[in-house]
Amino acid sequence: MYTIQANTSGTRSIEVSDEHLATIQKYGLFQHLIDSNGIVDETVLDKLKLNIRSLIAAQVEDSKDLLDLCIDVIYHNNMKAFGLQQLIRLYLQWLPEHCPEEEEEE
Repeated sequence: MYTIQANTSGTRSIEVSDEHLATIQKYGLFQHLIDSNGIVDETVLDKLKLNIRSLIAAQVEDSKDLLDLCIDVIYHNNMKAFGLQQLIRLYLQWLPEHCPEEEEEE
């Protein structure tokens, strides 16, 4: 379990699990999310929320992992643009450790 800071003063935080991070990777939620300017603001958070809503609506199978991610992290009361930025940083640190690159076949 990881804890991300949700505001600049550090008075609010959000708990993030490995399962949440695996769900982000499984659905590629951060791919093409941030514009070329690299700024994470409220519009980026809104875009992520809309992308997840679309995925859930289009799912024929069980989307419990997406729903858990939404309830626990994305739609958390403390989640703002700063929290999303911290979540992206955590994900980028987590990714190499938990998803080793596939070895090339010769």
